[in-house]
Amino acid sequence: MIVIRRPQDAEAHLADAVMCCPHCGGTLAKWGYARERTVRAPGAATVTVRPRRLRCRNCTTTHILLPTALQPRRADTTEVIGIALAHKVNGLGFRRIATLMGRSESTVRRWLRRATDTHLNWACQQGATRLIQLAPEAFTEIRYAGNQLRYTLTILSAAAYWDRRRCGFEEPPWTLIGMYTRGRLLAPPRSG
Repeated sequence: MIVIRRPQDAEAHLADAVMCCPHCGGTLAKWGYARERTVRAPGAATVTVRPRRLRCRNCTTTHILLPTALQPRRADTTEVIGIALAHKVNGLGFRRIATLMGRSESTVRRWLRRATDTHLNWACQQGATRLIQLAPEAFTEIRYAGNQLRYTLTILSAAAYWDRRRCGFEEPPWTLIGMYTRGRLLAPPRSG
């Protein structure tokens, strides 16, 4: 899986043959599309996507181009999952979050369980790396207050704010956060 900020940029890179395979560095070529999927956006809105499939000309590995607004193997957008995590930071439990967001309790509980401390530390490092590049002075205003989820979301949000302000990105903050976390706002499910 290759996470992309904007599909149209990826198409341009593919046309120019400048997109490289993350495994071997070979040139990637278009290889059709993945299956169409419909994901839930905030409220009752849905988004239908059909991600581009790529194949490396050297190692023949196939890849999916996943927009950062989506999460792999999730039926909800990055924004929806991020909003649920923000509700958790504000003290709401999974039942109340599920009711507010119109999602099942089991889905919300699964999201919250995937926000493990180990993964939050990793996501925080990704956001901090970007924030250091954009506005290192922002760290003088950000303090850890004993809640890893709150701190991680603060760092990621600050990076998105400064990316929009200094680089002129027009994408919504949660899309940029999806970019920093490489499409992994939540830890992947445990296998087996």
